[in-house]
Amino acid sequence: MSALLIAGWACLALGVVGDLAWGAGRAHLRPVSYVAAAAGSACLAAAGALALSGGVRTYELGAVLGLGPTALRLDRLAGLFLVLTSGTATLVSAFSAAWVRPPGRVRGRGLAAAYNTMLGAVAAVIAAGDAFTFLFAWEALSATFYLLASFERRRPGAGDAGLVTYGLARVGGGALLLGVLLAAAQGGSLVFAEWGSRHGGMPSILHSASLPLIVFGLGAKVGLAPLQAWMPSGYSAATGPARAGMAGVAVNAGVYALWRFLAVLGPPPLWLAMVILVLGGVTALLGILHAAVQPRLGRLVAYSSVENGGIIMAGFGVAVAGDALHAPMLLAAGLLAATLQVVAHALAKSALFLATAEVEAATGTDRLDDLKGIGRGLPVASAVFAAGALALAAMPPTLGFVSEWFVFEALMQQFRVHDLLLRLAMSGAGALLALAAGVAALTFVRLLGLIFTGREPHPELGEHRIGIFGWGPAVLLGAACVVLPAVTPLQVRVLAAGLGALVPPRVTAKALASPFVLQPVYEGFSILSPSWYWIALPVLFVGVAAFAVAASRGSLLRPRRVPVWMSAAEGLPHHPHYTAFAYANPLRHVLGAPLRARRRLEATPEGARYEADVVEVTERYLYAPALRVLAGIVGVARRLQSGRLGAYLAYMLVALIALLAAVSLSS
Repeated sequence: MSALLIAGWACLALGVVGDLAWGAGRAHLRPVSYVAAAAGSACLAAAGALALSGGVRTYELGAVLGLGPTALRLDRLAGLFLVLTSGTATLVSAFSAAWVRPPGRVRGRGLAAAYNTMLGAVAAVIAAGDAFTFLFAWEALSATFYLLASFERRRPGAGDAGLVTYGLARVGGGALLLGVLLAAAQGGSLVFAEWGSRHGGMPSILHSASLPLIVFGLGAKVGLAPLQAWMPSGYSAATGPARAGMAGVAVNAGVYALWRFLAVLGPPPLWLAMVILVLGGVTALLGILHAAVQPRLGRLVAYSSVENGGIIMAGFGVAVAGDALHAPMLLAAGLLAATLQVVAHALAKSALFLATAEVEAATGTDRLDDLKGIGRGLPVASAVFAAGALALAAMPPTLGFVSEWFVFEALMQQFRVHDLLLRLAMSGAGALLALAAGVAALTFVRLLGLIFTGREPHPELGEHRIGIFGWGPAVLLGAACVVLPAVTPLQVRVLAAGLGALVPPRVTAKALASPFVLQPVYEGFSILSPSWYWIALPVLFVGVAAFAVAASRGSLLRPRRVPVWMSAAEGLPHHPHYTAFAYANPLRHVLGAPLRARRRLEATPEGARYEADVVEVTERYLYAPALRVLAGIVGVARRLQSGRLGAYLAYMLVALIALLAAVSLSS
């Protein structure tokens, strides 16, 4: 395990040094940095697998970082997330090595260096055994997000996206720092292992304040409202497959930290569970509503990350409620559901962003109305995208269907708790997630039906740009979204072992009603067999199709083609197909109030032009007023900083008089 950890970080360091040393002058060597990232991630994933199998290791580093004892520690929980993050990063890095090969895809140096640093920081966050190492790695991770989001500074909006990403990371980082320091003060040490146990807890005012601050700080990385505003701009501004590393790999470091601090800090306050549940449901609905009306592919996929962050946090809210009520069954149900959703999101979102990177590179645009029929020219990219989209739309028998089923089943256990407000919070979160699930299906139907399988071909496009060595990892990610449900019982056993730091594996393992049948931990409530779906759904499809063809005497296979109905509006220019904008327009009207839809009708020489867009609610009503207040404060401070020595001496005199007055009054 030690050798694998050292080899993993050494390969990532080699990728950083190589990218900075070779620079733009040796573009043909740029894939080497991503090959190093793939090799390093594979080593780290192997180390995580050893830890997950029961090989707990602690590495004392002494005062090497300059502040008290520091250590690295790998247990089963850390091993589980190291396997997930580094395993996904291995495939993303292999794809990236092929994606950057064509000249002109990446200009300048630094992208691969930031990417490798991000992967090393994620592994360091997971392996951190003390608060100082954790915070050091967390800040490095936040810095790499800024570098990746603002790498293409010449692209319109990239600079602002980087600042928004880093600014909200600073807000979350400040809350996280304060929460961790409060927990360290209560525990009397910076070492996580000395902060308390699962049975003792930390029943003090410091404990009651630390965990909410930590959840708020980590929620900024996961995308919990109202700190989710950086995701759409940050992801869409990042370059190519770097988005997959950010969304499918790095964000999971925040999820791991939530799980870890819940384990070491003990039972949380019950009101925190209610807040997380409500915010999780609101975040999921807000994210998918904005995704449904986006005109650009990159921002649509980015907004769907907000939705999935809300789903994960809703499951985590159930786990927090179970921990607060000392109900291990409820804790296990929430944790298992949330972790399954983490796995589904990591695989599906990585597949989506890898396919999106190639689509944008091949077409030069990500506007949905300009991508109709792209599947005819990029069949492999479309297949990978379809697998990830179906998983995020929770279509059976994909992995997303199984994970969201577990989340809903966990929320339905509200009748087992006696607190009325908690019952309402769980019910409300379930209702919001149900609405979000319906909009998600509509959103991805728009993508797959109108964009990737449209009737307008792009014959000039092809898959030769990346080749088998690039598309192989992407196909594996897409296939995992579809194939893993067949072995979900095995996956549950692995997750039960990894979550043993929070709940005994025997409790989580109760989700297995039988070797191939699942249940939401509680017996006799409901059951699901994803393995059986793999047999039943294809058989039913073939049977229904054969019956339909036979009953129609073959006419079903001979479609009748008629002219498209043009809404009875003669004399106006028409397009014979639905556009992505038109498909989402009814949703803009129905939900015009919460989305703050803006419409504009202009007269042009070609005719009337109709445009509509939506407003990010948190940006308009939360961040914009706050920035105006901040700008006013900065303006006052700027006037005070006149540059005159006499004014500064006057400030010092006033401060001295005030200090003397305060001392005299206190005495």
